[in-house]
Amino acid sequence: MTSTTPGAVRPEPRRPGAVRGGLRSLVRGSADAARWERPAFVGLLVATGVLYVVNLSVNGWANAFYSAAVQAGSQSWEAFFYGSSDAANAITVDKPPAFLWVIGISVRLFGLNSWAVLVPEALMGVASVAVLYRIVRRRFSAGAALVAGAALATTPVATLMFRYDNPDALLVLLTVGAIALTLRGVESGRMRWVVWAGVLVGLGFLTKQLQAFLVLPPLVGVYLWASPRPVLRRVGHLLAAAAALVVSAGWWVAIVELVPDSSRPYIGGSQTNSFLELTFGYNGLGRVTGDETGSVVPGGATGAGSWGSTGLTRLFGSDFATQVAWLLPTALVLAVVAIVAVGVRKRTDGRLATVLVLVASLLVTGLVFSFMGGIFHPYYTVALAPYIAGVVGIGAGLLWERRASVWWRVTAAVTIAATSAWSFRLLSEASSWQPWIRWAVLAAGVAATVLVLLPRRSHGVEVATVATVLVAALLGPAAFSVQTVTVGHTGALPSAGPSVSSGGGPGGGGPGGAPGGGQGGAAPGGAAPGQAGTAPGGGAGGGQRGSATAGAGSTGGDGSAAGGTARRGGGGGGGGGASVIGGSTEVSSEVVAALTEDADDFTWAAATVGSNGAAGYQLATGEPVMAVGGYNGTDPAPTLAQFRALVADGTIHWFIGASGSSGSSNSSGSDAAERIAAWVAAHYEAQTVGGVTMYDLSAAPTS
Repeated sequence: MTSTTPGAVRPEPRRPGAVRGGLRSLVRGSADAARWERPAFVGLLVATGVLYVVNLSVNGWANAFYSAAVQAGSQSWEAFFYGSSDAANAITVDKPPAFLWVIGISVRLFGLNSWAVLVPEALMGVASVAVLYRIVRRRFSAGAALVAGAALATTPVATLMFRYDNPDALLVLLTVGAIALTLRGVESGRMRWVVWAGVLVGLGFLTKQLQAFLVLPPLVGVYLWASPRPVLRRVGHLLAAAAALVVSAGWWVAIVELVPDSSRPYIGGSQTNSFLELTFGYNGLGRVTGDETGSVVPGGATGAGSWGSTGLTRLFGSDFATQVAWLLPTALVLAVVAIVAVGVRKRTDGRLATVLVLVASLLVTGLVFSFMGGIFHPYYTVALAPYIAGVVGIGAGLLWERRASVWWRVTAAVTIAATSAWSFRLLSEASSWQPWIRWAVLAAGVAATVLVLLPRRSHGVEVATVATVLVAALLGPAAFSVQTVTVGHTGALPSAGPSVSSGGGPGGGGPGGAPGGGQGGAAPGGAAPGQAGTAPGGGAGGGQRGSATAGAGSTGGDGSAAGGTARRGGGGGGGGGASVIGGSTEVSSEVVAALTEDADDFTWAAATVGSNGAAGYQLATGEPVMAVGGYNGTDPAPTLAQFRALVADGTIHWFIGASGSSGSSNSSGSDAAERIAAWVAAHYEAQTVGGVTMYDLSAAPTS
């Protein structure tokens, strides 16, 4: 790169076939692209869309906790803005609301239904595949870009989360978008690209808080290293990007922190009604250290490691490997291959910058996930999927370009053999499910290993080689993805694919049998807060690996009530596709009739402990239901004194599931919800409605 005047930058010459900017060029490709390139890219996006949309309604409300917040936002713009769990704005969800805004706009346009909630997630998945293709194609071959896109699309956890209403889908899209924009900045030396990258990271913060910042070290490091601008100019660009990040993330935070507590909903997940505390505590550093006040920990354990064993091998355990790690060993090998093949001779080489940012993002995010001691669910690993896929696509393309050299052919053969062997092992974890697939993968791996070693090939042999390699590498994860599409997933702890040998079904608990989360709260089945309940309607929900408490009225795989008390890990049933927490949103017609009767005379039709329990009733009735104690039932919202005042003012009609004791707690959070449940049970008469224990708070107290 040369410059004619200080600070002036000449556009870097492009490699033949490199794609120029814009959505139009993304679809059309470069002028000298092969005739098959554009149809192949469009076919990739269409196939991805079909995979993510087909049978979408099988997931119902998916995570009812967030679907209920979307329902609340469709009734109240205040609830929409804050991300409240109910339209009366008692408490927010335990995440910032950017992803709820996207879904909420869809619901306001098309009405409240499962498709309106989940289709935006699927579209985010298609967009993520397109952006990753764009990242790879700008500097590498179309084949490499197609492999990267296909690898992302067929990663089981990606298939799961791009069909689900958790925040992870939007976070992935924003992250890959920030990488694409930063690489444009590296290529052109123009500040605007890194500024827009900062905006996307800021929006990522408003999606899932500090997790969005895991991509910052790679972005900053690569721009400082590879940008063609002078060092001081590079630093200035990054400072401008940091300012853009602060503005794009901080405007909402500033409003929330400046509005008086009495004029907005309580910040769910915090103990002091502070979004900053939520950011740096429960959803922040606590996830790393394991010290999360108000969280639920398994078996009374505390601190790092209480959510399963940590260390470099964590992501290779079956709870995580079958979700995302099918190509992780391959990516680690091909990262070295890509760096060696591209070389490090030229600092401003866009090819090297692309490789480095993807590899660094994979390593930073992977290491944090491997060693974090707080709440860590298998579906979080979707954040790794685009990095793994991008590195695999680039590395595979570079090996193919160098197939004339015997050393590169040997490297390719060893990599393919290892990839198919690892896939065979992961498929063996689900030994009772479609055993022929693992043998097909192994056979394809052997054939591909032999084919890539051939020194000279005809066109037909080359086509056969590529097809065989793709089968060996992608058949395993693609099969798990297809199975994920055929089975319904609901609740807070979804997991992709069939049951694996670590236990349970694809409901996805924490590693090593640790609960994947948990909450206090009344189940729609009428159990007391902290007790398991039978799902209304009697349907059996799916079990999960190491499931947590059976909140929200879900049942074990055999139809019996899932074990465990509130905020205490319990055993789940085996098999099935639903997770336990928040898994059931079925509510009997008798309960619906009781909750909707005279509902307009009350601010809340009902109150119950825990957000997931409240979500089921709220979605069934369309009326605000107060989630006492927030998601886990451990937030001091409301306090007993505040709740009694609300009851005295006649704002709450029913209290659901307040009989019995919630049992001992494994949380350091507030016990306000337990005290409220005990107070209601002591002062109001219990009645059974449709199999649910309810208390009419509008009646005169018994004492």
